[in-house]
Parts: sequence; C-alpha cells; structure tokens
Amino acid sequence: MLFVANSAFDISEIISEYPEESIQRQLLNKMSESSEKYQYDNTEQLKFELDMRKEIVDSALNLNDSNLSFAVFRRSRCNPEYWTRTPNGGFLLNSGASSGAAISDIFTKGDYYATECATAMVIVYYKALLNIYGKDLFDKIFPRIYLMGWDITEPLLQEAGNMHNAKDMLLGDRGYFNNPDYDRSSPEWEGENVIFLPDSLYYGHGIGISNADKIISELNSRRQNGSTTSAYLLNAVGRPDFKKLSDVYQTGSVRRTAIVWKPFPEPISAI
Repeated sequence: MLFVANSAFDISEIISEYPEESIQRQLLNKMSESSEKYQYDNTEQLKFELDMRKEIVDSALNLNDSNLSFAVFRRSRCNPEYWTRTPNGGFLLNSGASSGAAISDIFTKGDYYATECATAMVIVYYKALLNIYGKDLFDKIFPRIYLMGWDITEPLLQEAGNMHNAKDMLLGDRGYFNNPDYDRSSPEWEGENVIFLPDSLYYGHGIGISNADKIISELNSRRQNGSTTSAYLLNAVGRPDFKKLSDVYQTGSVRRTAIVWKPFPEPISAI
C-alpha cells in the first residue's frame, strides 16, 4: 500500500508518466498491491525513489558491461588519475578531483579497476545518484569519496550497508546470497551481494547477471569438501535512505553537522 502525506495514494495519479514495462511502473504496481506500507511525505519523494531505483538497475547493468574486474582487496586496482589506492585496498578520491568524473571513469575505463562485490554495490549507488543529481550537484554533495566494501564513510549512504527483513524484494534493492559452508581458504565466496533486476535476475560483481539458481549453484561449487548445506538468498534487503537523498535533491544541499569520519582499516598485506 502506498501513502503520501498520511493518505492512501492512487497510483493512477502518476503512473501514466512512465512508459509501459518501465521500472517505475513495475514498482508502482508492486508497492500499491503489497500489504507493506510505503509512506512518503510528498509525491516528489515517491517519484525520486522510483527514478533512483530505475537508475540503480541501469547502473548495475552498465557496471556489468564495464570490464571492471573482480579482485580481493589485496589485489585491487584503480585509475591513479582519479583515485589513490590505500594500503588496505580501498580507493580514495584524489584531492581536487571531480567525484562525478571519478565515478564515471569506473564505468568507461573499467579495465583500470578491480575490486570485490560489496564495493561494486556502493559504486552502483554512487552512479545512480550521479545520474539523478547531475555532475554539478553530485560534486557539491560528495566532495570526498572512499570506496572499500561496506566501510561507507558517507553518511548519506550508510543505510545502504545494512540489511533488514522485508516483505517485498523490489527492483533496485540489494540482496545477499549467503554461503554458510564456503571454502575457508577462499573467503570471497562467503556470499554474493546482488542488485535485484527485472525478470527475476540479479547482478553480482564477479558472477555477473544471472538467476537465483545459477548463483546458488556457483556458490555451492565453492563450499567446503563434503558440505551439503546449500547457499541461499537471505530474506532481507539493503536500501539507501531514499527520502534523505530526495531531500538533498529538492534543496540542492545537505547539512553536514556532527560528522565523524571513520578511520581507515588497517593495511592489508599485498602478499
């Protein structure tokens, strides 16, 4: 069920604004038919979430086509024109570099980059916001970016790193395939972060675009010897705070009070 300003919302008011079979239409239909309550302060917040979810899906598809390689942190790499690789394998935006240009570079020069699946999810979120905000606002709002797994130093995106139980799995949500008996000598196969795509498909960095059965089969092939415990999709999703991000879009600014930047993790040996 959809509610706007504490009143039930009739999707006929806006659904004609979106093409047939569009991500936004699919979302509106699913959210309106759900027993879950989706509440918004105004129509602009709802439209922002619909558009951002569409951009998350598009960014996931584009990152899959970018030639970005999979690598554990000790073997990560980035384009030094925009990023400094920190000793622990993260990417720190160079001083004076445009954050929008730096994020776009990952998509256009993917051969220069390699990282693991959680970092790829954060890159997808940043690119979706860049597509919506535009370069000028994006550079203003995100003057400093640090990419390393779920160590999200940006307060506007920290919620995206948390998983919550959900009745609905929506397009653009982040999911996780857990592999409880993964081979301990290859911890990168502990699970797979994914973005929910149309047609019951998922994007996972390193695995690519696939359905649930194939992802589970791939993870199961990386279990400890003799294990019969299958990998599975968690009944939980990760979502950024769409309302907060919408408010930034509407006002063109963000209050940066009481922010404490996290220290970077200890360096990882390159051996």
